[in-house]
Amino acid sequence: MTPKASHPHPLADAPVINPSQLGGIETSVLDDGPGRGVRIAWVNTGGGLRYKVVLDRGLDIADAEFTGRSLTWHGYSGIVAPSHGYNRKLEWLRTFFGGLLVSCGPLNTGAPFVEDDQEYNIHGTHSHTRANVESIVNPDPARGQYEMRIVGIVRTARLFNPNIELRRTIASTLGEPSIRIHDVFLNRGNEPVPHAWLLHINFGYPLLEPGQSVYCYRGAVSPIAAGASWFERADYKTAPPPLDAHRGAGEAFAYVDPEADADGTVTVGVVNRAQGFGVKIAYPRAAFPRMGNWQHWGPNGEYVGALEPMTASVEGWQADRERGWHRTLAPGEQVEYHCTITATDAADELDRLLQLNT
Repeated sequence: MTPKASHPHPLADAPVINPSQLGGIETSVLDDGPGRGVRIAWVNTGGGLRYKVVLDRGLDIADAEFTGRSLTWHGYSGIVAPSHGYNRKLEWLRTFFGGLLVSCGPLNTGAPFVEDDQEYNIHGTHSHTRANVESIVNPDPARGQYEMRIVGIVRTARLFNPNIELRRTIASTLGEPSIRIHDVFLNRGNEPVPHAWLLHINFGYPLLEPGQSVYCYRGAVSPIAAGASWFERADYKTAPPPLDAHRGAGEAFAYVDPEADADGTVTVGVVNRAQGFGVKIAYPRAAFPRMGNWQHWGPNGEYVGALEPMTASVEGWQADRERGWHRTLAPGEQVEYHCTITATDAADELDRLLQLNT
């Protein structure tokens, strides 16, 4: 729903006959390369933020730019048409396009494994599932409609279970540089099913710039073994020059136990101090009890990092069970997740993000 305004919207009396002049959603189909035939939707918020929703990759978000500057990293594969052939072992990595948002789950968010003769791939099957689009609504100030939104259903379905429905809403308000993501899961099957959900929110140049950009969050940090020494540095939140140690699969990852405000909201982000812009992420801690910070400072352009609100881990069910992080959805059970991603160049907002590191 569009937040209720306490005063008239600044674009209420804009002198335009076609509201698309101000912003809105335009759908199209890619016609070249490995993504040929993939449906996309370009969303122009009219507030400096423009982003591309990939309808056929689970309603995730590829390109995202703020005032003409990219916020995210693009993998060399680009957008690839979905195929369940990639839902095996580590094959997901062949089609990781980066982008602002790649959702992981809904059964597994961690390393690949086999249990009860069922194979679970890294980060789950969501990314290679086409959405059924329920509705696309464009803004129209003449009707008092300032919200633009895409609503779709993503099904994880199989005879004899699991049968999980995700109803995802991607929404923005005209004139505001924010994306609101609302995910509602429903177990439509007749047996309990495992459930894990992770929002892989990715950043790249120019938002991530060596020596100038910093992750902003507050909370206890627990690195996993690979690359753990990186998080022992005093400056582990600052983007370094490309690292030889991060060639190939070199990386650093840590779980963060994030602090929440009095309302239970976690706020984290990334700021480029030199260029004066950043990204703020806000979500309820009750839904995502932990966050991951992935850092992969590879040479030759493989320079990327992420902040990842998550329910489980990136290490698989065995580790989740040992930690008490593993959960299931009962037949008919429903669970909701909210997350807001905001691009900003407002000095006061950037200062508030940077203060999270003090």
